[in-house]
Amino acid sequence: MKVCVYGAGAVGGHLAARLVKGGAEVSVIARGSQLSAIQVDGLRVQTPEGLLHVHPFASESATDLGPQDVVIVAVKAPALEQMVQGIAPLLGDHTLVLFAMNGIPWWFFHGSGGPLDGTQLPRIDPNAALWNTVRPERAVGAVAYTACTVTAPGHITVQNPQNRLVFGRPDGVADERLEALASVLRDGGMDAEVTPKIRDAVWAKLLMNLVGGSLGILTGSAMKDALCNDAVAGFARRMAEEGAAIARALGCDPGDPYVGLPKLSVSKHKQSILQDLELGRSMEVDAMLQMPLELARLAGVETPKLDFVIGLAVQRARAAGLYSG
Repeated sequence: MKVCVYGAGAVGGHLAARLVKGGAEVSVIARGSQLSAIQVDGLRVQTPEGLLHVHPFASESATDLGPQDVVIVAVKAPALEQMVQGIAPLLGDHTLVLFAMNGIPWWFFHGSGGPLDGTQLPRIDPNAALWNTVRPERAVGAVAYTACTVTAPGHITVQNPQNRLVFGRPDGVADERLEALASVLRDGGMDAEVTPKIRDAVWAKLLMNLVGGSLGILTGSAMKDALCNDAVAGFARRMAEEGAAIARALGCDPGDPYVGLPKLSVSKHKQSILQDLELGRSMEVDAMLQMPLELARLAGVETPKLDFVIGLAVQRARAAGLYSG
């Protein structure tokens, strides 16, 4: 199986290492010092079970790689516009493109059924560039449960003892290529699950991103420090409830809105959107924070707690010069 990981940062680099270990023919698209380090000495991924040192082919240009069986897009949402301009050489007639990203995905309503089926999301996909270039029928949604950080060029540290990737086609159709990908990931030491209900998985994680991401931006803290305050923890529960109400109004089942809060409340890992703020990088405000509120309005769901906290978080991002929406 030929797999290209487009964006070999923390999550992408971790996935690439697992895929190499699992026996896939892996290449990566990277930039700058990360690219140079991978080309010289490979990827070093320190996991709780040991070090993965792998040597995928690395380039900054997809033209060096050719068509793939699967492309895994692991860039942050603000980088999608640049990614879509360079992805075409990787796309063969039967290539699948798996998006391992946070927040509401651009393909969300493709194959969803109901009156919103096929609705496009300009906030996430301006000018329908992804819709027309990648095409939604190629898309595979994915939710990554892994806490990892690039500690130096070519070096990634994984904090989670258990790491999982849940993925599936938006239309819910079974696909043997996805089962094959899951098998490779499992052979590489990562739990992998193919689901016919990927939107449910997206919302289950998004509930915690809505809480952790927005509160992280406002407090500058890991959630173990923010949620130790009873008043903040109670407010976080209300935020999760509102997020679950949006999901259900859109026909999704996010599960128990409180189930992730105990784990979040002991997390020492700073949310990725807070890391971006601290490092001066463009922030995933639209996909993770603004788009859920836009969907709430579309579904007629009131979200006063989320409106308040996200409104402040968005202003914090604007004030830092890291978001202009």
